[in-house]
Amino acid sequence: MDEVDYRFLCELATQLRVDSVRAAAAAGSGHPTSSMSAAELMAVLLARHLRVDLTDPRDPANDHLVFSKGHASPLLYAMLKASGVIDDEELLTFRGRGSRLQGHPVPSVPLVGVATGSLGFGLPVAVGLALTGRRLDRLPYQVWALCGDGETAEGSMWEAFEFAGQEGLANLTAIIDVNRLGQRGPTRLGWDLAGYARRLGAFGWHTIEIDGHDPGQIDYALSDARATRRRPTAILARTCKGFGVSAVEDREGKHGKPLDDAEQAIAELGGPRRLTVRVTPPTGPGTAYGFAISPGSPPAYEIGERVATRAAFGRALAELANERGEIVALDGEVADSTGLDTFAEAHPERFFECHIAEQQMVAAAVGMQARGWKPYAVSFAAFLTRAYDFVRMAAVSRADLCLVGSHGGVSIGADGPSQMGLEDLAAFRSIHGSTVLYPCDANQTARLVEQAADLEGIRYLRTTRGETPVVYAPDERFPVGGCKILRTGDDATVVAAGITVHEALAAAGPLEEEGISITVVDAYSVKPLGAAELLSAARSTGRVVTVEDHRPEGGLGDAVLAALADAPVPLVKLAVTGMPGSAAPAEQLADAGIDRHAIRRAVRALVRGGS
Repeated sequence: MDEVDYRFLCELATQLRVDSVRAAAAAGSGHPTSSMSAAELMAVLLARHLRVDLTDPRDPANDHLVFSKGHASPLLYAMLKASGVIDDEELLTFRGRGSRLQGHPVPSVPLVGVATGSLGFGLPVAVGLALTGRRLDRLPYQVWALCGDGETAEGSMWEAFEFAGQEGLANLTAIIDVNRLGQRGPTRLGWDLAGYARRLGAFGWHTIEIDGHDPGQIDYALSDARATRRRPTAILARTCKGFGVSAVEDREGKHGKPLDDAEQAIAELGGPRRLTVRVTPPTGPGTAYGFAISPGSPPAYEIGERVATRAAFGRALAELANERGEIVALDGEVADSTGLDTFAEAHPERFFECHIAEQQMVAAAVGMQARGWKPYAVSFAAFLTRAYDFVRMAAVSRADLCLVGSHGGVSIGADGPSQMGLEDLAAFRSIHGSTVLYPCDANQTARLVEQAADLEGIRYLRTTRGETPVVYAPDERFPVGGCKILRTGDDATVVAAGITVHEALAAAGPLEEEGISITVVDAYSVKPLGAAELLSAARSTGRVVTVEDHRPEGGLGDAVLAALADAPVPLVKLAVTGMPGSAAPAEQLADAGIDRHAIRRAVRALVRGGS
């Protein structure tokens, strides 16, 4: 790097710093000091190392830049202004109503593939992008992740570091802005770059320790990172928070606030600049790899056959992937229990073992879908709750992905409550724009797996551990947002889903012998719910019982209550209210008060007033 380039990069960094201050000042909020510390890092990356065609943001050969420290969004927007993507007028709409320059980055902004801001989320997604580049797209793009030193306290970061090191993701570079200060005080390691290097080295990363305000050192480190083979690189950059402005430089208590005197700070930095940068477009191939497809026949099961929906899921996904090359699957080291091992055997190149790291699994899926793949991420329903924040952030990212949770409810049997998904329906119902599906038999499962591939947003499919009888013919269709009436009666409507559908059907015969006829509704689409059909059935019978292998809060019963709010009828919710122990599946359903006998008692009480 010659002296002219060096001076230009210093000036560009100062411009990014000034524009970060200006944007936060205009908004009256934001994180300018966190942006100021990384200005040189991003100036050098933007001007000399990032390979992106700004005229074609969807070019598959483009590098990816992930702001894992999403609160440094003023810096990102300043970079967009310097590269001509936005103008100064838009820069100053930062955090304003209707502005696409939100407080933390979202995909409506150029160069932003996924939303960030929840610390510890961005790097795992970057790992997913790098994994996609190497094993799916098979393109030479580089993935750059700007990380904060404070967020390295998050366990998800170490899931990412371990996974990337194990996979040898040489196309991934983590640029860690070690500015020493967090939100309320010093970070755990402060400026101990060697301490970071020891930890990351143990995870198989190539590490480079630099002065994060020296463009020459940064340029060398970024070049070295791109040239490194067989392992990812972490650039450990010592910086000062609020660098360049004496009132805030390396001072506690300045995080997340605009500068008190922005005009003085800008003057201290030498005033605004109007430098522009021509970002270098990629030079490599721009066509992503595609997997071969072949005609297939969807799985079909005979009525009365006993099949676990978890097993039906695995077979259905494997068959679907024969016809659709974009289908991929990620496992949390439970594929032999969830049915996903069938997919793994059929499509090993599209199967990704994420081990017991559910946050990294979901984040990798988010990265894959950002590149146009259709991921199914699979674990026990109970264990997916560990990644709930990542699911929430996936929704903020407008991500399209399928999550599958097996072993839902007490019906799993003797394993006990630690393995039972009892909160999952409520959790996934509350995700913005989500779809929640809960099939009761193998043919229904197969059809819903197919439909889930083409839905938008977060899709959650709940499967059951034990074998259940097939009640639907193979050619039956199950529209999302609908339900199925399996039996009609005059005295009460029983709304069930999954395992409790079979309990409701088993209760209907004995009730008939008592002179009570019931309508049995299979609410396989928990969200969106088949509200019109439910409303019609409820009005016809005048009484409703909901029964679910789930907690009473936020699950099927609450969904039905909401659907019937404008036409209230007497309603009883049967759900799992106690803390289960170990027992056989039938015993679990009985102890929880959600089996066929409990349904009979609840219906009888409604119809006969407790007789």
